[in-house]
Amino acid sequence: MTNILILYYSRDGDTEKMANQIARGIESIEGVDATLRTVPEISTVCEQTENTIPDKGAPYATIQDLKTCDGLALGSPTHFGNMAGALKHFIDKTTEIWLPGALSGKPAGVFTSTGGMHSGHESTLLSMMLPLMHHGMLIMSIPCNEISLKETSTGGTPYGPSHFSSSTSSLSAEEKQICVSLGKRLAKTAQALKQIS
Repeated sequence: MTNILILYYSRDGDTEKMANQIARGIESIEGVDATLRTVPEISTVCEQTENTIPDKGAPYATIQDLKTCDGLALGSPTHFGNMAGALKHFIDKTTEIWLPGALSGKPAGVFTSTGGMHSGHESTLLSMMLPLMHHGMLIMSIPCNEISLKETSTGGTPYGPSHFSSSTSSLSAEEKQICVSLGKRLAKTAQALKQIS
């Protein structure tokens, strides 16, 4: 079985909704499974402040989850044009799998939600790609033939799915489709790479 890790941070639930749509896309491909994981809040001194097990939602991610996945979807709300500190804090602790190249050659995609149309969808997505490239991951984009990318009037970019959360509390049909599309691309790519390695 091919496994794609969907690792996200979601404060108000919008990024979590996107993660669930990406999981739908992943699991629509036979032989591929999605694993949803989140990260705990951090304090102002960057220490984890949550219990070991979350009260609700996806379990907290471990380095082992990253080490054993066949592909990764990384998601965060936009905070001043960048990923949230809680997710960055987790990513910064991945040196032990960076040194041996545990993620090298595996596909990855990124997704975000923002409170404003011009709040930094694309800069957040690009900033989330940087540590993944340092890990040697293969970045998956949303191709121009994805019709929802051309039709969306809310979120969605070539760099990855996005959601404009101020316009509505739910994802638009186009935003959902772009999330599903990324999930399918990650699943198919990870599956093909796993078969040839």
